Amino acid sequence: MLELRNITKTFGNVVANNDVSIMVAKGTIHAIVGENGAGKSTIMRIAYGFYNADSGEILFDGKLVSIKSPHDAIALGIGMVHQHFMLVDNMTVAENIILGAETGSAVNLDLEQANKDILALSNELRLGVDPRALIENLSVGQQQRVELLKALYRNAELLILDEPTAVLSPQEVDEFFAILRRMKEQGKTIIIITHKLDEVLAISDEVTVMRDGKAVGQVKTSETNAKDLARMIVGRDVLLRVTKTEADPDRTLLEIKDLSVSGKNGPAVKGISFSVRSGEIVGIAGIEGNGQTELIEALSGLNKVTGGTVEFDGKDVTNQSARQLKELRIAHIPEDRHKRGLLLEADLAENSILGVHYRPPVSVGGFMSEPAISKRVNEIIENFDVRPGDPTLTAKSLSGGNQQKLIIGREFELHPRLLLVSQPTRGVDIGAIEFIHRKLIELRDAGAAVLLVSAELEEVTALADRLLVIRDGKIVGEVDPQTTSVEDIGLMMTGGN
Repeated sequence: MLELRNITKTFGNVVANNDVSIMVAKGTIHAIVGENGAGKSTIMRIAYGFYNADSGEILFDGKLVSIKSPHDAIALGIGMVHQHFMLVDNMTVAENIILGAETGSAVNLDLEQANKDILALSNELRLGVDPRALIENLSVGQQQRVELLKALYRNAELLILDEPTAVLSPQEVDEFFAILRRMKEQGKTIIIITHKLDEVLAISDEVTVMRDGKAVGQVKTSETNAKDLARMIVGRDVLLRVTKTEADPDRTLLEIKDLSVSGKNGPAVKGISFSVRSGEIVGIAGIEGNGQTELIEALSGLNKVTGGTVEFDGKDVTNQSARQLKELRIAHIPEDRHKRGLLLEADLAENSILGVHYRPPVSVGGFMSEPAISKRVNEIIENFDVRPGDPTLTAKSLSGGNQQKLIIGREFELHPRLLLVSQPTRGVDIGAIEFIHRKLIELRDAGAAVLLVSAELEEVTALADRLLVIRDGKIVGEVDPQTTSVEDIGLMMTGGN
């Protein structure tokens, strides 16, 4: 269905794709895996016309084609669903789907016919999407289905999905995979870019592994396993699940009492109470949008507490500012690294001093100390394996995984007593996941208290010593992550038990 031949793409001095060739068979589900910065998204964006290759050829359905823009790709029957959904919240499902592909004239838009067509398409694949629903009222899983419908409405025969399960619950992933299998049965061809090897093994027919801008292997899924794929991805053996000793917690550092926090649409956190002790990781599991974001932002000084109290080391710190909390050595790794974690246009050196830019040794007598800044950024680059390790590069030039390692390195440099961490490995490759997990365990073992929020159930159960489940802004239970099944936790998250 799709053949990429000898594709090379550079951005300045960076070679993103180096003579890459990939073949995707018609009517199959094909996974593309690799580390951050390996070139996965770039090669697929070339297939979709988002980028143009410096050299190489593209064949679609056996014919040599020229894809200079997404418009060319869509005309051929290629659709792409991006990792960050491209939907307008205050428009209906149908309005989003036909945007740019409207039936009728601009004067006489046939929205009613579009509603009927979209409903028929939704029913055919058993997607359960209401064309008249507003996007802002849909769950993340339903929005994912809208993105699929948008591509199918444009008659896509080949669908490229970039990290399609990043924000889905285990049950939503199962439902999503059932949809992909039905699409495959109808003859559609699907390419998935993903970091999740268990999902690769569950859904795909073939896998292409990329490393350092090259395709280093293409294998049948039935003839491989997670350990072998991980070795191909990273170039060495990888621990697929973090190893750790049993926690040895000491005194309570963080005490939350009857805490309430408001969100955009009313109460988000509703009278919750829990504690975190030094030397332990307390995990919070829940489907995104159930109050986790507002909770962590309130604890880190980015959002206001509307009720209850926050105590740190026996002192009331309710509604203290982010700077005041930083001074207490409370570090924060935010869920959205672009919005909350980095200045994308600033260089690595500037990003490395965020939060400490006003105090020694970075600032002395009102002047910035270049040697101190250089020392700090180079230590972060070296200790946290940030690549490429050039302090003068902008943060936006790094891959997602390396942006994450830069943020983690910066926060660890505070030598935190309490670490608030949200989605630590979202969009991060398997080698970086292993590294980040190890750093979090090392911090715990050094006596820090860690509050971890993650939509990845495997991650939160592997790292947490105690696990709280949140639903609709309330803590609905505490479980032992080592003895409770992922399925049971998932049911608690969705209210299915």
